[in-house]
Amino acid sequence: MMDWDDLRFFLAIARTGGLSGAAKSLHVAQSTVGRRLASLEANLGVRLLNRTPNGYVPTLAGSDVLKQAERVEVEARALERQVVGRDLRMAGYVRVTCAETIASNLVAPCLGTLYETQPDILIELIPNPKELSLAMREADISIRLRPPLQHDLVVRRIGTLAFGLYASPGYFERHGECDYDAGCPGHRLITQLEGMQDATQTDWLAELAPRARIAMQTTSHAAALAAAKQGGGLACLVRFCADADVGLVRLKSPPVPVPSTGIWQVVHKDNRDTPRIRVALDHITKWVRQRGDELDPAQDRPQCASAA
Repeated sequence: MMDWDDLRFFLAIARTGGLSGAAKSLHVAQSTVGRRLASLEANLGVRLLNRTPNGYVPTLAGSDVLKQAERVEVEARALERQVVGRDLRMAGYVRVTCAETIASNLVAPCLGTLYETQPDILIELIPNPKELSLAMREADISIRLRPPLQHDLVVRRIGTLAFGLYASPGYFERHGECDYDAGCPGHRLITQLEGMQDATQTDWLAELAPRARIAMQTTSHAAALAAAKQGGGLACLVRFCADADVGLVRLKSPPVPVPSTGIWQVVHKDNRDTPRIRVALDHITKWVRQRGDELDPAQDRPQCASAA
């Protein structure tokens, strides 16, 4: 008889391309992954994966099994969500995912206070620039800076996140003020590849300073802030983090204001009424809305004589 759980290990290997990657994703030893693959192949009497210099790739039989295993996984996750949705206990795990800076500066302080009223709820906070799947139960709640398109998710806008253009005082002494009309020649930019910012802020900065040179690109908002603080260049940063940093100044209002971003709370429709998840959702919503002025401050609030 085939052990259905072996399919989970087979899927992990096929997706990551190796035993070590699968072991890491499943939180088990690499030897366990290899043993479960061997067990599945022995029970089916066929080789499912070939080892190549570029990793494990499915055989013809493996490709067929992969399609069926993915269908089994979808059905298993759907069953799991339905069962979790009927769980009436105000206890257990709630897994929350969001970008790293949002996790550190907003969500972690928020959920750190949930224990005071709900001591039996254990929060798993997963900072991740990539959007984990709520349908696959990789997370229960996601806090995102762009609304998802999937039809099986419940999406709620709970706040607005304002951005500004920043640099260090020393940077302005060396490079002077920005000539927006000329496209900011002679200036350097620190841009983000993904994560805290979406294409809206990246495109805005490219249009604002087409003659500036990109000095650094990063997937981390915290890294961009640190680089700007050391004089590395101009960076489009989240205001509730950068305004409070004495090592940064915000530029005078550009010709076109920096576009803001919505803060979206996302949960799968099957889990939204699960009591412990519902409590976490309401707690996050209340916390974010109470800090609306901090997250989306007035655009003309000054920081220094040469800034906005």
